[in-house]
Amino acid sequence: MFSFFLNCYRLLKLIFKGLKNDGEFRFLFIFIILLLLGATAFYTKIEHWRIVDALYFSVMTMATVGYGDFTPTTDISKVFTIIYTFLAIGSFVSFTAKCVQMMLENHQQKKKKPGNNHHPVINNQTDQP
Repeated sequence: MFSFFLNCYRLLKLIFKGLKNDGEFRFLFIFIILLLLGATAFYTKIEHWRIVDALYFSVMTMATVGYGDFTPTTDISKVFTIIYTFLAIGSFVSFTAKCVQMMLENHQQKKKKPGNNHHPVINNQTDQP
């Protein structure tokens, strides 16, 4: 349970850092939020789903989970879902890749800071390649 909260903390920290410092991250984050809000509003209005059901379907589609417990029933909903799926999956993959890139860069910066030399010293020589 502790690791869950630790990972939530790390994710929130990454999001705040990305929103503050990285324009590409900011764009992707806002675009994903707008996609989710737009799709939720669409399915609520057209399919007459509850807001939580529409958001659930939008997130599951974006994350390519697709349980199949909700499916569009009207032709306009099916066409919308096709377009939404292409936009949402591509955006989600780009956002995930950007998060991984930021985590790796953060890890590399921490390793380069003075005082963070964790290489063992053997006979006054560091054990590094």
